Amino acid sequence: MAIHPTTLIDSKAEIDSSVEIGPFCVIGPNVKIGAGSIIKSHVVINGHTTIGSNNEIYQFASVGEANQDKKYKGEPTQLVIGDSNVIRENATIHRGTVQDNGITIIGNHNLFMASTHVGHDCIVGDNNIMANFAALAGHVKVGNNVILGGYTGIHQFCQVNSYSMCGMGSMVSKDVPRYIMVSGSPAKAHGMNFEGMRRRGVPADIIRALRTAYKTVYLKGLALEAALQELEQGDLFHIPEVTEYVLSIRQSKRGIVR
Repeated sequence: MAIHPTTLIDSKAEIDSSVEIGPFCVIGPNVKIGAGSIIKSHVVINGHTTIGSNNEIYQFASVGEANQDKKYKGEPTQLVIGDSNVIRENATIHRGTVQDNGITIIGNHNLFMASTHVGHDCIVGDNNIMANFAALAGHVKVGNNVILGGYTGIHQFCQVNSYSMCGMGSMVSKDVPRYIMVSGSPAKAHGMNFEGMRRRGVPADIIRALRTAYKTVYLKGLALEAALQELEQGDLFHIPEVTEYVLSIRQSKRGIVR
């Protein structure tokens, strides 16, 4: 284990022998760090925090610290981080609260750029990118393959569904359906993330079907329920991607960005 002599590690922390830890880091007693992870320098990892394998955490990040909810009274809540994530400078990721499930969860292969923030009780999936200063308030759910542009703010309890994209400076106070691109303050829909789909090899016929589904919900002037019923009763609904798009709207509790 390569640990700089200026780093402070509690004797109760569980750290794999292959982990590298640079100077002036502080690792708390209930922290677990998996194989191949690299902690650069001046990083604080605290609380009941479990970090998987092959993660990189850059200088001045604060991971697993007490959340910013005023109701928090020091309960032993958790932060669980998966594998192969990159957490850049000044990023903050907080553990959960007992008012929710008591746990903040980060998946795999995510990039948290400098000064990003993940609030308490958030659930973040896989292969997401949060650009500089993007922030998730408490209880936010982010799917997979989502891009949050710089300075994007997601309101508490919102859901940002898979393959969606939020432009720089977006202020999101409602749910973002699957595949949708939004921007603005307040955020509004501006089409689907078709370019992202093409880059991931989504076939042209699926993209055409999703384009029609988008127009039905956003451009035909229908009430939302009428638009969803039209899609559910139409020929496109048997296509899994269209079904997932409709379901991401159906399960919304806050209403969707339109």
